[in-house]
Amino acid sequence: MVRARARHKPGVMNKLEARYAELLELRKRSGEIIWYTFEGMKFVLAKRTTYMPDFIVQLADGEIEVHEVKGFWEGTARVKIKCAAEKFPFRFIAIKEKKKKDGGGWEIEEF
Repeated sequence: MVRARARHKPGVMNKLEARYAELLELRKRSGEIIWYTFEGMKFVLAKRTTYMPDFIVQLADGEIEVHEVKGFWEGTARVKIKCAAEKFPFRFIAIKEKKKKDGGGWEIEEF
């Protein structure tokens, strides 16, 4: 039996995003980043096509990064982040949680 995935509620983190936010908070406390927000910016890619990343992160040196947290890629998500990376002057990063059997932690893919 295949179950439909629950729709994402805007402004509400799922469990994976919440775990990643904990990591961002640790990085903030250590001084590595100075600010982050969840779903704080929406990018217009084309007429009637937008992309809202999970996190906007400002590093200690002032650089802005866009972080997309994924368990897996669905639909047009990968296309949208690639388009946004080509159009906007920020570093776009996909974050995927590694399985415990693979050592845990986070896998990073930069666009």
